[in-house]
This record gives sequence, C-alpha cells and structure tokens, in this order.
Amino acid sequence: MIRLENLTKLYRLRGRRNLVADNINAIFPTGASVALLGRNGAGKSTLLRMIAGTVSPTSGRIVSTGTISWPVGFAGSFHPELTGAQNVRFVARIYGVDTDELVAYVEEFADLGQHYHQPFQSYSSGMKSRLAMGTSMGIHFDTYLVDEVTSVGDADFRAKSQRVFNDRMSRSGAIVVSHSMPMIRQMCNMGAVLDRGQLHVYDNLDEAIAMHEAILRVPPDVVGD
Repeated sequence: MIRLENLTKLYRLRGRRNLVADNINAIFPTGASVALLGRNGAGKSTLLRMIAGTVSPTSGRIVSTGTISWPVGFAGSFHPELTGAQNVRFVARIYGVDTDELVAYVEEFADLGQHYHQPFQSYSSGMKSRLAMGTSMGIHFDTYLVDEVTSVGDADFRAKSQRVFNDRMSRSGAIVVSHSMPMIRQMCNMGAVLDRGQLHVYDNLDEAIAMHEAILRVPPDVVGD
C-alpha cells in the first residue's frame, strides 16, 4: 500500500510557477497496478519520482508498507566512472540484496560481454538501457514504477525483457506512466488521473481513461496552470 498524505509539490521553471501536487490525499492499494494518466506537463513523472523517493515534496509525505522500485529501466543514477558490474554491486548494497547474485543475474540478463567490466561512461545508450533494465528486473519489489519504458536491443532481448517483466508483475503491483493505451490496458487494473495538481483515483480503469480523454479534449490554455 502506498499512501499520499497532504502531498504538495511546487516549483518554478523559467520563472513560471508549476504546481504538480496540491495537497493530494490518495491510496494505491497493495498489489494494484495503477495507470497514472494526465496531459503532457501535468507532472506525472515528477509524482512518480516523489513516490520513488528521488524527489522531495514541498510538503506532506508518502507512506508505504512495501518496497518500491526506482523507475524501471532508469539509468540516470549510475556512476559514470564505475564499471557496469561495480554499479550493480553498489545498487545491491543500497537495497540490501545479495551482491554476487545480482551481479551475476545482470551479467546474464544484459549480455554486455566484456563491456560489463568497463566504465559506464563508455557505454552506448543501448548498453546503458540494457544494464538498467537488467538491474531493475534483478530485484524483486512490491511495487514497480514504470515511466514510459521503451524496449531496447534486438528482438530476442525485447522478448526476454517482456517475459521477465510479466513474471514480476504477476506477483507485484505497479504505477505506470505511458501514452500507450494498449500497454495501459494490458498492465493495469485501476487508474489515477493527475490534473492541475489534483489526483483522481478510480477503481475502474475505464472510468480513469474516460476522464483522461475528456481532459485531452480541452485546450491547455483553457485549463490554465
């Protein structure tokens, strides 16, 4: 279970006031797979990062009774001067899992060959994504955060990634940000719509999608900040 308590997030970008969360109170039930919907710029990724703990709210708090992943496939936290294997070992220590097991798992999953033991800064974008996906899938979480995950690598790697992710989802919940309605309908069983700092949570996914589509029909300048 993830509970948002009086959650507020306000920041300024290029002199403009942006209100992502305006005193939000909401609950994501244990085991639920929630589609997080909203127009571009609504703050979905920021809200996801607050739930992950990588962005702090302006006020309020997020309480969880289970473990929460970082956004699946996110490579932005790897240290450029460490090798892929060293980065994975560091992640294992942070999350309290067996370091040797995770290093071995990611080595097999990412299939980077000798590059696994070379500095992360030398990786291509595809190699970085493979390492990130392998690390994400190598740790079991109660809730996975998914922010516009894109498949990388060849067809075999994409198929392997999908199989493993489906297995994880069979035993865990998720909060999913995606513009792909087929992906949303495949992965999620309820929805939440972020609009002008308010979060509307629906037990019925179709109702959430209907509200989201109605919001998209309103021009942004009519909606306002």
